[in-house]
Amino acid sequence: MISLSYDLHIHSCLSPCGDNDMLPSNIVGMAALKNLDVIAVTDHCSCRNCPAVAKLADAYGVTALFGMELTSEEEVHILCLFDDLKAAMEYGEYVRSQYLDVMNVPAIFGDQLIVDEDDNVIGTEDTLLINATKIGFEYIYDKVEEYGGVMIPAHVEKKANSLIANLGAVPEESKFRTFEMKHVGYRDELCEKHPYFKDCLMISNSDAHYLEHINEPINFLEADEKSAKAVLKALKNL
Repeated sequence: MISLSYDLHIHSCLSPCGDNDMLPSNIVGMAALKNLDVIAVTDHCSCRNCPAVAKLADAYGVTALFGMELTSEEEVHILCLFDDLKAAMEYGEYVRSQYLDVMNVPAIFGDQLIVDEDDNVIGTEDTLLINATKIGFEYIYDKVEEYGGVMIPAHVEKKANSLIANLGAVPEESKFRTFEMKHVGYRDELCEKHPYFKDCLMISNSDAHYLEHINEPINFLEADEKSAKAVLKALKNL
């Protein structure tokens, strides 16, 4: 086993709340500069900047997972991560079929830019990505598993858009084995109130929307090797 530094919750310029300087090239370059081993660009409800991330990660020697920060029907945020780009993109197309019909207004919400590895804008997403989808929380684990990925409830201690804030408790039928906390000091309190989390793996990420907010190598994950497959296996925590 080896310890890998990671930041698995980073927004690119595709997320309307992400700064336009959050180009895949800048994100991967910053990760390499900071000596992060593993990253994931997780835009709201879309994987469409993941192809650029994949090419750049290979060039920089950074291991990348692929995925998104999905918003459930109940407005719970969930990281959906995959070790295979094709699987992530196919899952992304499934999620696109579950969008609500609400258009983005860039002047209000921000741009939603799809870019290539050379920073060329190759498209935009017209549907507002920060909206809820039509996917209920109870269906997410199995669907992500179907595509070979892992479901991780995001920032569970937050007062909004989190599993606890929006649902009040961990549903009895839950199967997830890993969760994310931004502020890890609340873990004991969380586990006392919601014992389900006691047997889960906790990860902590930056949720960066600006380059300077990408984590330093302060969080580490134990994995068999430095590969996307090994990292995903560790995150599944089976």
